[in-house]
Amino acid sequence: MSSEETDRFYAGHASEYAAAGSHRDNRWRDAFLSGLAPAAAILELGCGGGYDSAAMIARGFSVTPTDGVAEMAEQAQKRLGVPVQVLRFDAIDYVSAFDGIWASACLLHVPRADLPAVLQRIHAALKPGGLFYASFKAGEGEGQDSLSRYYNYPDTVWLREAYAVASWASVEIEEMDGLAYDKRPTRWLHVFARAA
Repeated sequence: MSSEETDRFYAGHASEYAAAGSHRDNRWRDAFLSGLAPAAAILELGCGGGYDSAAMIARGFSVTPTDGVAEMAEQAQKRLGVPVQVLRFDAIDYVSAFDGIWASACLLHVPRADLPAVLQRIHAALKPGGLFYASFKAGEGEGQDSLSRYYNYPDTVWLREAYAVASWASVEIEEMDGLAYDKRPTRWLHVFARAA
């Protein structure tokens, strides 16, 4: 069970994953964008096929799309027509650079031991008052799914403790049932955090 195995999955399935279309619920993206000023600077982490970046760009936001897997970044770049940086979560080194950071269904692959440090890097990359969204598959401990992808599977208590390593002005977590890429029913944790 490793994040390397997860990377290999996305590298090997990049074209079909990108072609599958967005399986994400737009209500969370809309809520995120409504919390930002027009034309705000947004960093997207784990952009996958680039669907969310495309929607945000179409609405006039200044988006920096990134993905940790080169093959996925290449697929997103084809869709977006703009450079997509290969950026691993542990290499985020921006400082007060973004009004918002969007991380839909990607930080759930970060090993539990590493997630607090990644969240600190994300907090540092936000401008004061910046908004951060991330979604996680809920659970009671790390494991793999039916496609052999690693997940940290947090519950709300563990997730709040992970976020507490940074000085957020607020952290709101909402639980909701939905589906995932593998079409299985999934309990999701949607987190909005505002930088101090």
